[in-house]
Amino acid sequence: VQLQASGGGLVQAGGSLRLSCAARNFNSDYYTIGWFRQAPGKEREGVTCIGSRDGSALYADSVKGRFTISRDRAKNTVYLQMNSLKPEDTAVYYCATDFERDCSWPLLKYYSGMDYWGKGTLVTVSS
Repeated sequence: VQLQASGGGLVQAGGSLRLSCAARNFNSDYYTIGWFRQAPGKEREGVTCIGSRDGSALYADSVKGRFTISRDRAKNTVYLQMNSLKPEDTAVYYCATDFERDCSWPLLKYYSGMDYWGKGTLVTVSS
C-alpha cells in the first residue's frame, strides 16, 4: 500500500493549489482518505476526509468553504482543491488512509490511528 502526495508549492495569499494523493497497490475507493497538515512548530491536524460509501466529506472549520476534497476513481486518486489560501495554511500536507474507520470527526482528531501515510507535500502561502 502506497500513497503519494504531490502538488504543493509556493503561492500568494488568495491563490489556489490542488494537491493530489495517488494510491498504489490498493483500490482507494473502498477506504476513507484523509488530508492532514502540520505547520512549523505545531501539532499535526486533520483538514478533511472523504468516506468510502457515499463519498461524504468533513472539513475542519478553518478550511470549510475554501477547500474541497474529491475522488477520481479512474485514476485512483484523491484531490484537495485549496482556494483562497491564507498564510496560516502554510504547512506540510499529508494524505492517509484508514482501512477500518469511516470519515468522521474522531478520525480527523485521532489521526495516529490511520493505517498508511504518504510523504508530505509542502504548501507555502506568502502574504
